[in-house]
Amino acid sequence: MGERPRIKNMKVLIVEDHQGLAELLAEEIVEAGLRARWVSSAEQATPLLSRWGPDLVVSDLRLPGADGLELMSRVKSEPGAPAFLVITAFGTISQAVEALKAGADDFLTKPLDLHHFIHRMTGLLETRWLRRQVESFRQAFEEETFHGIYGKSRPMLTLFEQIKQMATASGPVLIQGESGVGKELVARALHQCSERRDCPFLAVNCAGIPETLMESEFFGHAAGSFTGAREERSGLFREAEGGTLLLDEIAEMPLSLQSKLLRILQDGRVRPVGANREQRVDVRVLAATHQDLEAAMGEGRIREDLFYRLETFTLRVPPLRDRDTDLELLAARFLTIFNARMGKQIQGFSDPALELLRRHSYPGNVRELQNAIERAVTFCHESRIRPEHLPSRLRHPDGKIKPPESFAWSEFFTRPVPPTLAEVEQSYIEHVLTQVEGNKRKAAEILGITRNTLYRRLAQSD
Repeated sequence: MGERPRIKNMKVLIVEDHQGLAELLAEEIVEAGLRARWVSSAEQATPLLSRWGPDLVVSDLRLPGADGLELMSRVKSEPGAPAFLVITAFGTISQAVEALKAGADDFLTKPLDLHHFIHRMTGLLETRWLRRQVESFRQAFEEETFHGIYGKSRPMLTLFEQIKQMATASGPVLIQGESGVGKELVARALHQCSERRDCPFLAVNCAGIPETLMESEFFGHAAGSFTGAREERSGLFREAEGGTLLLDEIAEMPLSLQSKLLRILQDGRVRPVGANREQRVDVRVLAATHQDLEAAMGEGRIREDLFYRLETFTLRVPPLRDRDTDLELLAARFLTIFNARMGKQIQGFSDPALELLRRHSYPGNVRELQNAIERAVTFCHESRIRPEHLPSRLRHPDGKIKPPESFAWSEFFTRPVPPTLAEVEQSYIEHVLTQVEGNKRKAAEILGITRNTLYRRLAQSD
């Protein structure tokens, strides 16, 4: 049986009182590219569990002294316990059920089919390897993220500390930052750090709700309070009871509703549209905006009293251009995400592609980087992302479309048989189309042909 690179050199401890069978199994295991040791009793096996650290224990059920089930109980009581495969000459359904219920990972009866034994054993080791990988990724995720926010740069570490401090308070928090920096992620992290984490977190974009519906959407309404209000609606504030409500783009909230919001922030009471009485709500309000609220206040778009109430606690999310040490971390994370979504196995970025990523200013911040990586993964059919897979705004920051300069002519002329003119032409057309992200008008301009000619050439290649 061929070696499996992922489990090569993993350790298997055999506990079998029949010396001939134990030695045979050990030989087969070593032949499979693994490491093996064998002992004849549970007492001899116990010290090896910690000293040698096997990945799999293969044990007979009937042993001198403590039996296989007792040994399994010792094995499975330790953290990071190895897998456990039971073998026995006295196999019955009841024994199999008892062993599996007690924690066995698999069960085989003697006489053993060695090929089947190795197959089942390596399957258990593959599963153990995968679990280790998942745990490793989980730990890496926890180390590199703060409640789902990736960042190791000094500005982000400062932000994380501020979030933890503000999570202990109960007043509103104003989250400021440019578009695309991840203000909602910051709001969710603040919620997760607080004692409200087990209660609802709701986010609403104030710019996305028609002004005529906004009051009902936020504060609810009584049945029959207006045309079409056939039944009572609780509203977002009551739906978020005990939890957190994020009001994104707070500067877009009409002045008529800002006074009602201020009332809720001051005394925790809300009056649904058409209701006779106020109702008490327990909700922490977070407000987010990319706008300058002081300027909006000066323009009369934000109430002065609301502004000063909101700014009691303020979080400023740094733009991506101030997080230079985070760029590669984020790019690698997005590559992993889009690899999984698209079923690809792109391993990373070429040096020229990384240089383009580093040079860009990212006016759209993390969201722009995410979109750029998604585009690159979509167009990349190689092991690494290259410059031509990235959006043209990263390749041509001055906005000008330039003829491609990286076309690998040498790939053609190093072939044993030179290419035909049609092959060279077709490959060059495809390269130009990649450079301009499939824009046929721009491709035709670069190639010096009409769009009709380009369409005809493309049709001929199909």
